[in-house]
Amino acid sequence: MTENARPYTGEPRYRVTRPIMTQSWRSLAYLHWPYDPAEVQAQLPPGLTVDTYDGAAWVGLVPFEMVGIAAWRTPPIPYFGTFPETNVRTYVRGAAGPGVWFHSLDINRLVPVLVAQTTYRLPYLWGEMSIRREPGRIRYRARRRWPGPRPAASAVTIEYGGRIERPTDFDHFLSARWGLYTLLGTRLAYARIEHEPWPLHTAAATELEDDFVPAAGYGRPVGPPHVLYSPGVSVRIERPRYVPALGAP
Repeated sequence: MTENARPYTGEPRYRVTRPIMTQSWRSLAYLHWPYDPAEVQAQLPPGLTVDTYDGAAWVGLVPFEMVGIAAWRTPPIPYFGTFPETNVRTYVRGAAGPGVWFHSLDINRLVPVLVAQTTYRLPYLWGEMSIRREPGRIRYRARRRWPGPRPAASAVTIEYGGRIERPTDFDHFLSARWGLYTLLGTRLAYARIEHEPWPLHTAAATELEDDFVPAAGYGRPVGPPHVLYSPGVSVRIERPRYVPALGAP
């Protein structure tokens, strides 16, 4: 049973009417492991507290394809707006509510890495990544180039099944996050996110060799991951706004 004040649901928490950008997230694999909340809290900046489920913090490895990044009311950016990505993330609470904290986001386009590092200040990293789709199976491969820590690589293959018609509260806890936290300089900021409810499918990892989670500062995961798959959603993201530290007036 969750310690959260209210159950998570798949319905959007916000309506983003003036997004700074739009994009689609496609062919996502969610792989998550339980961690000691104290270990995860030690990785977070002041102003954020780890979000837990059944007494555990959850660290995720999420490979997918980013498709059609565009500024508001402009066409998608050719070439640089579509690429595969693998991120390492955890789940937090701050003054703006629940959200995602990213430890790393590895992609194979250098220019978006530089742009993201100077705008959202998200920890984007440059490397090689590919996605190979087969009926009922997806293979993700990634290897970090810059800046580090290196060496770091990830090889994941999942097999997925039918759609989950009634996702559990835990499924929503891992997927239905309607905002992200980042640091703009030394100040904490939050960006709201809107998309349709996630279409989630059953899945299992048939191959898993990963250095990205340990490279984020965690001990190697113990045991098999909890795995979900989604064909994806279309996303609208607001610009990040500064938020006060928890408990601040």
